[in-house]
Amino acid sequence: MLRSVVTVLAVAAFAGCSSDDTPEPDKNVISVDTMRAALLKAADIGPTWKDPGESAAPAELVSICGADTAAAAVPGKPSPVSATLSDEGTGGVQSLTQHALVYDDAISSATALATLRAVADACPPSVQKPAKTGDRDEPAYTETAKTTTLGQGAWNGFVTLRNKQYDKAHAATADIAVVALTRDNVLLVDQYAIYRLGKSGASANPEFSNDWQKLVGSTLSRVK
Repeated sequence: MLRSVVTVLAVAAFAGCSSDDTPEPDKNVISVDTMRAALLKAADIGPTWKDPGESAAPAELVSICGADTAAAAVPGKPSPVSATLSDEGTGGVQSLTQHALVYDDAISSATALATLRAVADACPPSVQKPAKTGDRDEPAYTETAKTTTLGQGAWNGFVTLRNKQYDKAHAATADIAVVALTRDNVLLVDQYAIYRLGKSGASANPEFSNDWQKLVGSTLSRVK
C-alpha cells in the first residue's frame, strides 16, 4: 500500500515538473507579421508619397554598387516582405525600397548579411558611364560609391552611399543609400534614392544624409 502511494506521488511530481519545464517561445525570433507592420507606408512619410500597393515577394533586392551592376540576389531562403514607395515632382524624384528578409534563425540572417557585405566591399570607388539610349535613356554620368559599417541600437550591418553626377549638358544629381542591417533572425535591406534636376556639381543633395537615416530609423523603431 505504502509502495503504491509513493509511486503515485512520484509520477505526479514528475508530471508537474515536465509541465513547468515546457520551453517558452523564443523571444529573439522576429515574425513576418512584425516586419510587415514595421515597413513604412506612404502616410508614414508625407502627403506627396505614394504606395503602388502590395508587391510580390522579390527574387532579387537592389543594386548595391549601382552603375550597370545587377540587383543582388536574395541570400538563402527567407520569408520576404517588401514595400516600395515614391514621391515624384517637377524638380526630382524620391524613392524608398524596403525588403525585410525573415530567416529561421540568427545564424542564417548573419550569413545573408555577410554575403551582401562581400558584394558591397567589391564595389569600385568610381565609375564613368557614357550616355545610353533605348528602353531607358540616360545621359553620361560619373558615379562614386563608399561602404561603411553601420550600427543602430541592436541592429548591425553596413551602408553603401552612392553619388551620381550627370554631364553638364544634362544638369542633374542622384544620391542613393543602400542599407543592410540585421537583428536576430531578420535582415532589413532599404534603398533610399533622390534625383534632383538642375543641380549638377553638387556633391550631395541637401538633407540626404538626415533623410535616409531618419527613414531607416523609423522602421527600426517599429520592431518591438
